[in-house]
Amino acid sequence: MLTKKVAAAFALGAVLIALGLASAQTGGDKKKPEDKKKPPAGVWASLDDPNLPADYKFQGEYVGEIQGGGKLGAQVIALDKGAFQAVLLPGGLPGAGWDGKNKILLDGQLEGDVVVFKAVSPGKRKYLGQLPAEFSATAKFPPPGQKDYNASISKDLLSGNTDDKKPFELKKITRKSPTLGQKAPDGAVILFDGSSKDEWNGGRLDKTTNLLNTDGSDITTKRKFSSYTVHVEFLLPFKPAGREQGRGNSGFYQVDHYEVQILYSFGLDGKNNECGGVYSQIDPKVNACLPPLQWQTYDVEFTNAVRDGDKLVTKSRLTVRHNGILIHDNVELKGVTGGARKEPEGTPGVLRLQGHGNPLQFRNIWIVEKK
Repeated sequence: MLTKKVAAAFALGAVLIALGLASAQTGGDKKKPEDKKKPPAGVWASLDDPNLPADYKFQGEYVGEIQGGGKLGAQVIALDKGAFQAVLLPGGLPGAGWDGKNKILLDGQLEGDVVVFKAVSPGKRKYLGQLPAEFSATAKFPPPGQKDYNASISKDLLSGNTDDKKPFELKKITRKSPTLGQKAPDGAVILFDGSSKDEWNGGRLDKTTNLLNTDGSDITTKRKFSSYTVHVEFLLPFKPAGREQGRGNSGFYQVDHYEVQILYSFGLDGKNNECGGVYSQIDPKVNACLPPLQWQTYDVEFTNAVRDGDKLVTKSRLTVRHNGILIHDNVELKGVTGGARKEPEGTPGVLRLQGHGNPLQFRNIWIVEKK
């Protein structure tokens, strides 16, 4: 038989346990809603972030001349903690003069306020290897055209020497899509203009920036479409430690059947699982991906498949311009891509902006349906 003191102690303990359980169930360790607005560690979603690493200001695109030897472009990829790889491109940048074949890879390291580059060392290299010493921006290593150049970046100038001692100077540039900020034509359906997300299921409208945020989760249109022309602008986060599909992974699904990949693939080969690729099916003709935290555009002309009852008469077709550069020219799609809805091809579907656990941001989305 319990004494009154023991019974009271048991009762108090039960109350405390109940309160603890209630706290755990109602938010003791639960993230606050506003925490979703903050990117995880190692990911930066804004140029205004005061914690943006110093590496960011060196990565990007550079263009200039080899003394007496023609035009040269460079795409400098940040690999985290002061490590870089530069991809030098004879003739200029992708879609702007590069010969489409030859590349020269340089490994770089931040030393004070300067990044010092030297020719990549031979040995074990892997396409997008995790460690900078193993990283290759080209699937074939060494790439066609590899030479022993050296260089350095100070402020906005990449300067160096060729293997035959010819000097070169390349200035940092910021390319912008010619369709950036393009106004919707007459007859277009405005899907997002920064004022509301009424046309969308999911997502978050940031009332400070007027941007549509995935916060890592998918967003879909409320309306269904079939054949159309669509314009969308997107911003990839800066995630220098990420590799392969771990760099701002997202996708732009046409009628929720066919994914045009969105990924931080700046400076890479441009494969079907990278930015601009029809996922797992078709490589982009050019890797037109810009550096992270720069606004990019997709302009897509989509023609849905045609059915006759249960029979597929014609397959879907797609034309895509990425940052104004033609990367798919009326290509026939082989079938639905991964993660597609279950309804048969040729039926209307929603547009989907994939979250995939990453903080993607979108703006200026409009669509013109084909009659």
